[in-house]
Amino acid sequence: MKIIVCVKQVPNTNQIKINPETGTLIREGVPAILNPDDANALEEALKVKDANPGTTVTVITMGPPQAKEMLQECVAMGADEGILLSDRALGGSDTWATSNAVAAGIRKVGDFDIIFAGRQAIDGDTAQVGPQIAEKLGIPQVTYATEFDIDGDSVVVKRALEDGYERLKVKMPCVITAIKELNTPRYMSIRGILKGAKQEIKVWSADDIGVDRSVVGLKASPTNVFKSFTPKPKGAGLTVEGDTAKEKAANLMADMKARHII
Repeated sequence: MKIIVCVKQVPNTNQIKINPETGTLIREGVPAILNPDDANALEEALKVKDANPGTTVTVITMGPPQAKEMLQECVAMGADEGILLSDRALGGSDTWATSNAVAAGIRKVGDFDIIFAGRQAIDGDTAQVGPQIAEKLGIPQVTYATEFDIDGDSVVVKRALEDGYERLKVKMPCVITAIKELNTPRYMSIRGILKGAKQEIKVWSADDIGVDRSVVGLKASPTNVFKSFTPKPKGAGLTVEGDTAKEKAANLMADMKARHII
């Protein structure tokens, strides 16, 4: 069985700040990490590999040269190889253009049975790239997977909905997007870290994957971010004093009258 996992290197949003004057993200000094949902996608692929001898796991991403380090971490976790799509022609791509590039990269990889991807990236939260890749490749997809099993030439997925769950069965090849409820990602092993450090990461350009340059990059992206900003902080709350609920209610009413709210 051959599995491909789509991943992304993202800034650690726990340490992200926004410049109040320009409204842009301050990325300097912010560490880059493997997107959390993508870690769940990789873990599920590795679970399939553990249960099915002979299975290979290829991890693919699009990004700058430094994304190699993330791919080496994926190898350290258990993936067999990493592929980086990196080219100035791909820079500035929105989700539509990104999916065009990644789909082209997957076509170059060749035959596959399953593509795993995270539900969404924490630096965008669009949840669009995985489904768009499936559409570009013309294969079935199941999103928001919380349980996953292989049944012959098909997969059975329990999918989370806003008000419940549904269980779907689709033929392979297919795309599955993972959420954190699917599993708990494993840690890198010492042996894996040594393997990852030595692993040669393949770097493919736009020409290598044969993608039409008119459908990738900033100019090809129909979506543009006009402005990023943080909401204005709310005012301090009011603490209502009183020993009993009746006394607190009376004090609250008095305060609201004093503020001419009532």
